[in-house]
Amino acid sequence: MNVNDLSDCNRTAGKICANVAEWGSQTLNRTLCYSISEADHDLRIEQYLRRRGYSRQNLTELKKMPDSIQVNGVHCILKKTLSAGDELEVRIRETECSEKIPAVNIPFQIIYEDEDILVVNKPAGLPMHPSMKNYHYSLANALAWYYQQQNEPFIFRCANRLDRDTSGLTVAAKHMVSANILSGMGYRHEIEREYLAIVRGRVLPAFDTIDAPLSRREGSIIERKVDFEKGERAVTHYEVVEEKNGHSLVSLRLETGRTHQIRIHLKYLGFPLIGDYLYNPDMEYISRQALHSCRLRFVHPITKERMEFTAPLPEDMQDRFCWNYSV
Repeated sequence: MNVNDLSDCNRTAGKICANVAEWGSQTLNRTLCYSISEADHDLRIEQYLRRRGYSRQNLTELKKMPDSIQVNGVHCILKKTLSAGDELEVRIRETECSEKIPAVNIPFQIIYEDEDILVVNKPAGLPMHPSMKNYHYSLANALAWYYQQQNEPFIFRCANRLDRDTSGLTVAAKHMVSANILSGMGYRHEIEREYLAIVRGRVLPAFDTIDAPLSRREGSIIERKVDFEKGERAVTHYEVVEEKNGHSLVSLRLETGRTHQIRIHLKYLGFPLIGDYLYNPDMEYISRQALHSCRLRFVHPITKERMEFTAPLPEDMQDRFCWNYSV
């Protein structure tokens, strides 16, 4: 699905000519249903929900929502004890919006959407969220517009953040419960992320693990460096999948998710990303870092179904090299 169909948005040379909309009154309603098994007999509702991944903050918010907890069709408090065979309903009702994020009609591609999550293929050059100098052009602005067209409240809850010039897959939560569960999965490294990168030269060894801690570079709020004394642990697994025209296409899996981790680790290996203005301004073939989030795997935060999503290489990483490899 390409939400460019919502209305026209003209963008040239980084300048946006787009509609900016004001927030009105929106409500999100989501009912989650649970059948209580013998294994959960005699648990209090709050205990059961905590085991399902709800946070204490989630439970506090649910207490404020009218008729949010029902057992067999009857409103109950969180301290009620459950019995095997009970039908528990959690009724989420959200009205809050990220009012400081303007809703702007910016094209982006939706790979998957249900009542709990949204998986997006982010284009290169689009920041994840607004900043002081860029208030109206980000994925958060685009999502705010998309939600607004459906008359739903919007709070930006992205589980895996990408750098501005990194393209590819990212997953966002649509309500507070899926957001908390996804956040916990990210913290426990349960969201599997695979990237494709282009580097100049033949990478040797052709597959390996880079285990090199990262820290902030002195005097910079942006740059990172390998730092074995004070750095935080960072682990990247890589494999060369194709070589062509003096360049290598490399598949990478993140075990940790530090800022600029792939960019720094490949530079540390001796094969920095081409097009990386910050760490290797080799702009002969591409004008942004040649890095693409091509695959996400995770267990759905609500249904517990195993999910996998892929996104092919974008044109700027494919056209000049004509890679045979496909995701």
